[in-house]
Amino acid sequence: MKPFSFLSFGKKSRRKKTAKNRRWLTKRKFLLVASLVVLLLAALYIIYLDFTVRTRFEGRRFALPARVYARPLELYAGLKLAPSELVAELALLGYREATSPREPGSYQWRNQQVELVTRPFTYGDGPQESSSLRVSFAGDRVTALQGRADNAAIELLRLDPALIGGIYPGNNEDRVLVRLDEVPQLLVDALIAVEDVRFYSHRGIDPRGIARALVMTVSGKSVQGGSTLTQQLVKNFFLSSERTVRRKLNEMVMALLLEVHYSKEEILETYLNEVYLGQDGNRAIHGFGLASSFFFDKPLMQIDLTEAALLVGMLKGPTYYSPRRHPKRALGRRNLVLGEMAEARFITDQQLLAGRITPLGVVDRPPRGISPYPAFLSLVHRQLRRDYRDEDLRSEGLQIFTTLDPWVQRSAEKALSQQLKRLEQGRGIAADSLQGALLMTDVQNGEVQAVVGGRDPRFEGFNRALDAQRPIGSLIKPVVFLTALQQPQSYTLATLLDDSPLLLQQPGTDDWQPQNYDKKFHGPVPLHTALAHSYNVSTARLGLQLGVPSVLDNLGRLGVDRQLPGYAASLLGADTFSPLEVAQFYQTLASGGFRTPLRAIREVLTFAGQPLQRYPLKVEQVVDAPSNYLLTVALQEVVQQGTARGLHRYLPAELNLAGKTGTTDEFRDSWFAGFSGDRLGVVWVGRDDNQPAGLTGASGAMTVWAKMMVGLDLEPLILPIPDSIEHVWIESKSGLRSAAGCPDAVELPFVTGSAPTESASCGPGSKGNPIKSWFERIFK
Repeated sequence: MKPFSFLSFGKKSRRKKTAKNRRWLTKRKFLLVASLVVLLLAALYIIYLDFTVRTRFEGRRFALPARVYARPLELYAGLKLAPSELVAELALLGYREATSPREPGSYQWRNQQVELVTRPFTYGDGPQESSSLRVSFAGDRVTALQGRADNAAIELLRLDPALIGGIYPGNNEDRVLVRLDEVPQLLVDALIAVEDVRFYSHRGIDPRGIARALVMTVSGKSVQGGSTLTQQLVKNFFLSSERTVRRKLNEMVMALLLEVHYSKEEILETYLNEVYLGQDGNRAIHGFGLASSFFFDKPLMQIDLTEAALLVGMLKGPTYYSPRRHPKRALGRRNLVLGEMAEARFITDQQLLAGRITPLGVVDRPPRGISPYPAFLSLVHRQLRRDYRDEDLRSEGLQIFTTLDPWVQRSAEKALSQQLKRLEQGRGIAADSLQGALLMTDVQNGEVQAVVGGRDPRFEGFNRALDAQRPIGSLIKPVVFLTALQQPQSYTLATLLDDSPLLLQQPGTDDWQPQNYDKKFHGPVPLHTALAHSYNVSTARLGLQLGVPSVLDNLGRLGVDRQLPGYAASLLGADTFSPLEVAQFYQTLASGGFRTPLRAIREVLTFAGQPLQRYPLKVEQVVDAPSNYLLTVALQEVVQQGTARGLHRYLPAELNLAGKTGTTDEFRDSWFAGFSGDRLGVVWVGRDDNQPAGLTGASGAMTVWAKMMVGLDLEPLILPIPDSIEHVWIESKSGLRSAAGCPDAVELPFVTGSAPTESASCGPGSKGNPIKSWFERIFK
């Protein structure tokens, strides 16, 4: 055993101490390096957050929905418009009745005068300022437009168009952007008093405010929260809604960074446009600019103290404090805000007392954001997709001016829903089993004035007007007869067609034996009579003589831009079409043979009001004037004495309407297409399950068409007679010339040189034997 040595013990002690120091130094270095790494990572993370803040905030590009407007009503002396119709239009626009109109968007109706103050609006051709005017009437016609201040005559004035819907971003956010100088100071004061009383003095976060809010919240004496306006903006603009420490730390850091780079005014303006303030169906109301319109139907600059206090109070819980659903809660919350404003010396005690007894003042009206015309809006969206990306439609704030006529649309909706109900009740059909669809267009320019996709016009689902593919039955027959009339040396309105039994046998297909609706055959019938009474057999035989491909080629020229199979049954409407497609080819016939693509859009403006694209009228003549004239005369006969003669129970004969009924096998589909001098309407009635509806074209769709047109101001259909047309008296039975006053004589138009040269016994230059003459003509 070694002896004990103090020297050796000291050496061991020093070695242990040195090792301990080395370990401590190593640990210290590690901690220092770790701290530096943490600081570096924190710095990098802050740089990342700073980049995020500056990138997102400097753009400050809110996703703005496209806004869709109806046509503006143009007022001028001589316009056929009743005072009640003008008032109905003003109500649709949200104008308020007032004893003495002074504010834009107000009116007064007294006897034969309507005084109003229009709203300013920016059109593609420039801004239109607000006008104060008087509209005078005599019966149902405008006699004068005058300025209320100086009685100066006004030649033409456009009302602001009705907002009929929007195309919203994927999250369905909607907002109306406002600049800070467009925000009333009392709204800013209310916001500062309630949400962030030290907004103009802190640098993004407010430790004193957090402590004060905590104490006051516990005591129940305040409505303030702990987050500053800047923090709230960061949370809404950059972060998710999760409640974690990490998100809160991010919020505080980003709030500090935001205040470093941007002014209080920029932060406040963005906050005012960003915040969520309510829900309109599936549309989210964001920003005070839209909220003022949604709740008070007025621009933000026009709201008063109590309205500003209500909007600010709703920030705490837009659903919980909704003034429409929970008015008592909203009233209490608003009054708390007024109290905070008084405590912060933004308002006087007198203003506080007066404000607390003021009603909420929220307007009770259908919300504008959810389109009342989903079927029409669907057509607009489809046409826009041809020229714009969907993301641009949903985010760039485009202004879309359409062709929808609210007055026509209302008449169409009412006619369809009410008449379907009457048909069910009157014919013992199960309630709500019938469906329908219709379109109305302007025959001169192809503008779509109304679209109804079903008996419930507010339903946003299946749009039968655009998407229902149904056999059209006899609606195809005018195309067959037009194809014949385009060959005037072979076919005229007087040409006798064979309506005797027909059997078509073709290899690989079933025998085809068409029947007439009355289950009878009518022998030789004049071409115009065969169309007027919608004889199937004579039409089929005519179409086979012309050739099915020729008929379908004509249909393509009229506006149907897809290939059809081309069966013999196509001649009687076995092919399926949507009401929109039917409207397109009938539009060509109604406009005198000029094909005009149907359009629902007039022009598109940017958010700033700059013209982006116009949709000009495109016209191409595809049917010669004489042939189209002859066919239209025949379609007028359909209404006068053919399958659509029942229209005279609803509309005066002086309108000279033209149209065609359509019925499909087993009465599954009921159609009517008809036009006046200014409007074309196409109606389909049937069942979604394709079961028989028990209705012909005349007993179903035509009655809807008639009810719709009764509510409108139709122009008579007065046909200009082409130079190459002559009128000749014809004996119907023989198809030979006759004379006025002779039995069975009818005056028909012909292309010059195509009228028969031989005469019946009663006519001049008679050959004496009409039967012999007829046979000689047939077998020459």
